[in-house]
Amino acid sequence: MLTALVCGAVVFPGLFYSFRRILKHTFTHWTDADVVSVSERLVSAIHASLATAAGVTVVTSCRDTMNDSHWLVNGFVMFGAPYMAYDIYAMYLSHFHTQRVRGDSGSYSSHSLQTVKAFLVKDRMLVLHHLVLLLIFMPIALFFRRGLGDFFIGSMFTTEFSTPFVSIGKILIQLGLDDTRLHRINGIIVILSFFVCRILIFPFMYWMYGRQFGIPLHRVAFHLPLQCNVGNLVILAPQIYWFILLLRKANRLYLRQKRGKGEGNKDRPKTD
Repeated sequence: MLTALVCGAVVFPGLFYSFRRILKHTFTHWTDADVVSVSERLVSAIHASLATAAGVTVVTSCRDTMNDSHWLVNGFVMFGAPYMAYDIYAMYLSHFHTQRVRGDSGSYSSHSLQTVKAFLVKDRMLVLHHLVLLLIFMPIALFFRRGLGDFFIGSMFTTEFSTPFVSIGKILIQLGLDDTRLHRINGIIVILSFFVCRILIFPFMYWMYGRQFGIPLHRVAFHLPLQCNVGNLVILAPQIYWFILLLRKANRLYLRQKRGKGEGNKDRPKTD
């Protein structure tokens, strides 16, 4: 497991550093904020793709939801743990350079406790999510579940399925393709995949457990230890929050495009 941890500590920061160098030399007109943001998104998409592949492998291999085990579970938990620490740092760098580009060069002339505090306030939900996974989810997955429930850990891995599409959307905006059909199609995929893999995955896990032990779905929660239900709620709550934000953003984009089309029709010259 130590090998997996070291690999993760090398791979993700290494990819981030490599993408920054490549993008800076490829897109010379981009600012540091553009380069850091896209680099972070690319690494995020790679991590999410690996997590999804690992999750699907585990879920399809475990027939018994409680007792079947798969080596990928502990291996990927250790491999992915450094990503959570790295990504907090990458998000901070993206925030720092973005604020500098937006004109706040006085406060963001250099790194300081003030810039770190501003980042933690702005992205507190994402930072908290990462810390919970790193400091709570990882120890539980490795040491406290006594080798049980690999199926459920694998299911949690698959929640990352929507992340590459979120990253693609951000990159399309960066490339000036936010008003294209590709971006709209990607937005629909983001909403559907997020809803299925980050929200419906929880009733799916309960249903699979209930099917194995002959328990109706609505009674499964009463047959599980309290800490299991509380843990699921802690992970589910921010997913619902982010899903609501996605729907609001999609609605704003739809209304903006609708207004744009309406104004375009008004400006169009009439013909006899």
